Amino acid sequence: MARMTFDRRRALAGAAGLLIGLFGVLLGASPASAHAALVATDPGNGTIVPDAPNKVTLTFSESVQLVNGKIQVIGPDGSRADQGDPTVDGNTVTVPLRSGGGRGTYLVSFRVISADSHPVGGSITYSVGAASTPPSATIDDTKVDPVVRALIPVGKYLGYAGLVLLVGPALVLALLWPHRLSRRGPSRLIWTGMGLVTVSTLAAIWLQVPYSLGTGLFDVRVGDLRDVLGSTFGAVMLVRLGVLAAAAFLLRPLLRGNGAGESRTDLALLGVLGVAALATWPLTGHPTASPVAGVSVVIDAIHLAAMSVWLGGLVMLVGFLLRRASERELEAILPIWSRWAATAVSALILAGVVQALIEVSTLSGLVDSTYGRLILVKVALAACVLGVAWFSRRLVRSRQAESSPGRLRRVVAAELAITAVVLGVTAALVQIAPPRTAEAADTGSTSSTVSQTLTSSTMALQVDIFPATVGNNSIHLYAYTPDNKPLTVVEWTGTAALPAKGIEPIEIPLLRITDFHAVGDIALPQAGQWTFKFTARTSDIDQQTLTMTATIS
Repeated sequence: MARMTFDRRRALAGAAGLLIGLFGVLLGASPASAHAALVATDPGNGTIVPDAPNKVTLTFSESVQLVNGKIQVIGPDGSRADQGDPTVDGNTVTVPLRSGGGRGTYLVSFRVISADSHPVGGSITYSVGAASTPPSATIDDTKVDPVVRALIPVGKYLGYAGLVLLVGPALVLALLWPHRLSRRGPSRLIWTGMGLVTVSTLAAIWLQVPYSLGTGLFDVRVGDLRDVLGSTFGAVMLVRLGVLAAAAFLLRPLLRGNGAGESRTDLALLGVLGVAALATWPLTGHPTASPVAGVSVVIDAIHLAAMSVWLGGLVMLVGFLLRRASERELEAILPIWSRWAATAVSALILAGVVQALIEVSTLSGLVDSTYGRLILVKVALAACVLGVAWFSRRLVRSRQAESSPGRLRRVVAAELAITAVVLGVTAALVQIAPPRTAEAADTGSTSSTVSQTLTSSTMALQVDIFPATVGNNSIHLYAYTPDNKPLTVVEWTGTAALPAKGIEPIEIPLLRITDFHAVGDIALPQAGQWTFKFTARTSDIDQQTLTMTATIS
């Protein structure tokens, strides 16, 4: 009895060591950041439009969900210019505006939830007629409480640790555990894992409220909690809790002892529930925002399953089987476990490679981004683990492990220690935006309109060029008086030149749309600092010529 108590304490100490190793790596990781990017707006950010629009649209790099009361448009006089509730269709948010908006600069402030459950906040400005001093936002659209920011990764790590202590030990107990051995120690391990996953899930639901709204840890109202539970994130968390409750009921016969009361049907149902539970992790993370979401969700679930089986099985080996099982029992158990471990490692490698290719996509993203560098660290650690695993498999095949389990126990303990760090790096990747998000943001920023306002003593000329890239370009001209009233232009002319590359002035055909608005199309053949010259004739004897430069990429 004393020996069994000692073994149980050693097993719990090993599990604690796994958690400490896990947290040691993970707590140094950066907190989660927004993983969606604002790629386009209408009106464009910083542009000047001749007439007040009736709506504002925000387009993101992935689908988003609205946060109640966190999108607003402030007019030049500081009053609200939006009217009614905004709507979302996939990755596009539409904000209806009041009619008859005044001239000047408007501020659009937003906070939404990206497909991977992170809040995305920011603001843009646009002007009607002419620019003015931008109004101030009445909400902080990027705020995240530091306590909430710190607790979110802690909750995630508890969930991953719980999976390790739940899935792998339950599988070993169901299929490899000798009937003569007591199940009390493994049962406590499994219930600990169940508790960690449950606590992690409940914490995630609670923390999502202040994380989404930018409020404090305890500033959670019933209505806000109801909104989170009604979101995709909340639905997935509720499914996870339901699966855990059903699994707890089915696990009782397995954990009671000596296999009494367990059936193949119960074990099959437990397997189905395990697959369902594992799928809830990728459904609230990066895979849902992947270009191939279905593939990413399946691959990530396989990755989690392989990790849980492998690490959880190692905990059972170190904590119980290599200490309690007889030589004959180990002779039957270890070859089977060796095949399981090889399969799990193969699945980990395959799933990890596929997911990395999807998220990183380019060689520069692998080297130049934090996400990519962590992938390289993970690969290096995985190589070390494979070396240790190869040695332990060699021991099993040579049958030295059955007669001398202490040596194998030390090898497996080393394997477990390294894989704890690998698990830490894996979980840290969940908290970091993949390179494809940065690429989407860069694409959105480089495709924006070039907008400049040219002034003289008698007129102000607003020039919009879209897109600011080589190829076909649209040019819009708007003429105003010095006091920001529309100015009638009788005739427009314009040219574009690139002196640095010897391109002489090219005439821009301009079409008069209204009294003060003209539009033209031109194909700019090369990138560089282009010089544009526009002449606006306002009467038979009066005209103004204004010049500007713009960078075309």
